[in-house]
This record gives sequence, C-alpha cells and structure tokens, in this order.
Amino acid sequence: MKKNLMLIAIMFILPALMIGCATTGELEKMQAQQKMTDAKAEQALQDAQAAKAAADAATVKANETSARAESTLKAAEEREALAAEKEVIAAERERIAEEKEKLAEEKEKLAEEKARLAEEAFRKSMKK
Repeated sequence: MKKNLMLIAIMFILPALMIGCATTGELEKMQAQQKMTDAKAEQALQDAQAAKAAADAATVKANETSARAESTLKAAEEREALAAEKEVIAAERERIAEEKEKLAEEKEKLAEEKARLAEEAFRKSMKK
C-alpha cells in the first residue's frame, strides 16, 4: 500500500512540478519581451535626451532674443533721450535767436535815435 500511495503521490506531484517550470519556448518569449522592453526604454531615453537638447537650444535662443530685445530697448531709450536733448537745445537756440533779434531792434532804435540827435545837432549848428 505504501508503494501505491507513493506512486499516486509521485503521479500528482511530478506533473504539478512540471506545470510550474517554464519551457524553453516560454523562456525565449520572456527574453524577447525583455529585449522589446529594453529597446522601448532605450528609445524613450533617446527621445527624452533629444527633447532636452531641443529645450536647451530653445532656452539659449530665447536668452539671445531677450538680450537683443534689451539691447534694442536700451538703444531706443538712448535715441529718445538724445531727441529730448536736441529739443531742449533747439528751444534754447530759438530763445537766443529771439534775444538777438530784440537786441538788434534795440540797436536799430539807438542808431535811429543817434541819427536823429545828430541831425538835430546839425540843424542847430546850421541855424547859428
């Protein structure tokens, strides 16, 4: 009876052990899946590196554009300041020109007054 019991136990245990073990086909399938997963991971890594390189390039380009914009803004502010300065100078020149014109008019009046006085003095001297 022990032999029969042992034989029955072996008949149930042996197939159970065989079912639990992987076959060569299953191992090859697992290796193929692992290789596929590794390839996908490698491709994802390459894509991420390419995206990072593109982002870095975009950052550099944005920084360059920002620097050019700041430079352009500074140049525009300088031109605006020069234009305002030129306006001040033009206004000052206009004021000076008006003053010169007034001085010329005053000199003309003085010259006319001198001429009139000289004429009067000449006429007085002629009457004597």
